[in-house]
Amino acid sequence: MAKPATTGTPLTRYGNRAVRLLPRPVTPTATATRPAAVTPAATIRTMIVCLPDELPRDTLTAHQLDRHFGVTGTLFAGFWATPALHRWQRTHLIGPRQGRPTCCAGGPVKLLDLAGMRHAAGLGAGIRYQQWTHVVHGTRPATPWPVFHARHLADPSRYPMDTAQADYHNQPRVNAIRMHNAVTYGAQQLDLAELEMFQAGLVAYQHYRAVDVLVRDAVLTAQGATLAPDSDAFTHRVTYLEQAHRYLDSLEPTQRLLTITL
Repeated sequence: MAKPATTGTPLTRYGNRAVRLLPRPVTPTATATRPAAVTPAATIRTMIVCLPDELPRDTLTAHQLDRHFGVTGTLFAGFWATPALHRWQRTHLIGPRQGRPTCCAGGPVKLLDLAGMRHAAGLGAGIRYQQWTHVVHGTRPATPWPVFHARHLADPSRYPMDTAQADYHNQPRVNAIRMHNAVTYGAQQLDLAELEMFQAGLVAYQHYRAVDVLVRDAVLTAQGATLAPDSDAFTHRVTYLEQAHRYLDSLEPTQRLLTITL
C-alpha cells in the first residue's frame, strides 16, 4: 500500500485514515491608525518685553508696541520698584502708581525689586498651597486639563470638546476646587489652571509662583526672540520658566523691562 505523500499540505491521522488538512484562510485585519499627538498652544496673557535703549518711554502706546514689537497689548503694572527708590528716579519708571510698594509697568532692572517680588510670591504660594490641601483633602490626584485638550485636538470627531470638558470636570478633585470657588470670591479662589502645579507639591509650587511672577507667560528678548512655553502642560511651563529666569538674571542693570497684557 502506497504511503501518503509527505510534501505539500500537512497530513494528520484519525484512526486508520490519513486526512489532509487544508490551510486556514487568512482574514485580512484592519490596521488601527492611532491619531497623531497634538500639543495645544500655550495660553499667553501677559508678556515681559525688553525695551531697546532708543525707544522713549513716553511713546509706549498700543500703536508703538505693535509697530516696534509686533504685539498688541496694554501696559500692566506687574513690577515693584525698589524700596530704595529716590524721588528723581521715579521718572525713569514706566507707569508708576502711588502706594507701597510702588507698582509700575516697568523700568530699568536696577530700579525694580525683582528679589522682593520673588520672595513675596513664594511666601504667598505657601499660604495658598495650605488652603488648596484643605480644599482637596480626601480626593485623588486629577488628570490636568491639557491632557484632555490634547486628546480632543488629536481626534475631534471621536472625542469632541464637550466630552473632554465633561471628563475633566467629573473628577472629584476638580469638583472640590470648583465648589470652593463657587462660595469664595476674589483672591481666595483657587486657579484650576494651576492644578498640575499644586499636585507637584509645596516646594515646587512655591518655586513656580516665585519665578512666574517675574517672567509671566512669555518674554520678548532684547534680540527680538520670543521665549514661551510649548503648551500649558507643567513640564513645558517648567522648561520656559527655567530659560526665561536665567535670561532675566543675565540682563544688564540698565536694561529696561516692560509688562504688557495681550
